[in-house]
Amino acid sequence: MTEKYKIYLPEEIRSRLINDAELFEFTRSDESVNLNGFLKELIVNYFDQYVKESENLLNEIANDLSSVKSLKPKDASILAEKIIKNYIRNSEATSGKSSVITLTVSGASYNIIRIIENNLLKDNSLSGYIKDMFISYLSIPRNKREEIIFKDTYDTIYEAIKEQRLLSFVSTSSRYKETVEPYIIATSKEEQFNYLLCCDPKKRNTRSFRVSRLKDLFITSESFTLDKEIENDLKEKAIRSPQSVTPDIHAAIKMTEKGKRKFRLVTKNRPNITKIEGDIYYFDWPEMQLEEYFRRFGKDAIVISPRSLKSRLRNYYSQAYEAYCGKA
Repeated sequence: MTEKYKIYLPEEIRSRLINDAELFEFTRSDESVNLNGFLKELIVNYFDQYVKESENLLNEIANDLSSVKSLKPKDASILAEKIIKNYIRNSEATSGKSSVITLTVSGASYNIIRIIENNLLKDNSLSGYIKDMFISYLSIPRNKREEIIFKDTYDTIYEAIKEQRLLSFVSTSSRYKETVEPYIIATSKEEQFNYLLCCDPKKRNTRSFRVSRLKDLFITSESFTLDKEIENDLKEKAIRSPQSVTPDIHAAIKMTEKGKRKFRLVTKNRPNITKIEGDIYYFDWPEMQLEEYFRRFGKDAIVISPRSLKSRLRNYYSQAYEAYCGKA
């Protein structure tokens, strides 16, 4: 069964939902953002949590109001509902332009919409209820929102970690089947994405994969023994830079005054400084992350060492120069 519903949303809420759909890589075959596919996952995976949290909030407010002796429990409950509707939900999205989206549901998402229509609307419209659910979802930090949207993926990973069994999957960033020993799920503080930190059972090197990019997960029957040295290493990297768990390199980078200002301002994935000697900044950090971070600096950050990092950035700028000159 498939049904279509008109959902009216503040433009800001619609834009933020589209942004999440894009960040979590919900796309159609033509690479356009698949907002409807994303919203169906949101509804299916967040519904139970939203209902529980809404009921808890209502009960807490009603209990506080019941402490007023002149208020009967029934009246306190009615007043609590009005407070939530008029002062909490409305205050979160009442200003600015509104827009309408067409929500097409089927399967599990259709069943949830039917549950909402038949049991939960009271004096609210379906559009209003869905809007409130979306606003509640967006109030959660992004890394937790990622856990909601990819609930099945997280459940599978946590089960594999708990049972210490090899996990196989395909990453959309590489398209190759991977089989790993799963250790930790960690959050990148700057990006607010979650990463699976793991170990290659054959090469014994540590790996990192963004959880939202993992598909076709399968827990194998093969178990593994936790390596305490690897576990401690991954725990340290989980705190510092979970998006890259390759070995650190010792790098020296000369900064101009403009480069120093950029370094203070560009905080996303910024490497930690080991020491500073005049204009030269020293880092002990994964090479790939240093390359990605300093690509934004141009001539204002010149790599002194190591030679490999210097070659990476020189090739990057050389290829850009050739492309602009029409040589590529």
